[in-house]
Amino acid sequence: MWQRVQTLYLALSTILMGSMFFATKAVQFGPDGEIADYITYTSYIPYLILILVVFLLDLLALTTYKHRVFQMRTAGLSAIITLALQAWLVLDFVLTHNDVVFRLSAIFPIVTVVLDLLAYRGILSDEMIVASAYHLRKARRERRK
Repeated sequence: MWQRVQTLYLALSTILMGSMFFATKAVQFGPDGEIADYITYTSYIPYLILILVVFLLDLLALTTYKHRVFQMRTAGLSAIITLALQAWLVLDFVLTHNDVVFRLSAIFPIVTVVLDLLAYRGILSDEMIVASAYHLRKARRERRK
């Protein structure tokens, strides 16, 4: 399981999405310039739901390494949902006022999308290798007959 590079991609993706539960989204400054409030991702319920869904999809993709097609589809779905989350974060960033400053954790979803797509590509290449070996074995059996 761990010797495949796509498993490492999925593990990093799961760790990044898991860290979003504890990360702060933004810092809100008061009128006198001091820090008024830290805004977390989990304080807004739609963000919490999307982060939870993506985290569970990444965890599912990480643990279903024996079922490559299912793992590939799960990683692809996770990438699509994470891309929607990132688009929502960018929209939120554009629409907020100047008194909110976003943190580094706001780019975690786009890194997760890249990692999920790299894992998807690696799983696809593994599946193609297995299919090729199957066809070679089948052709070899047919020649023996």
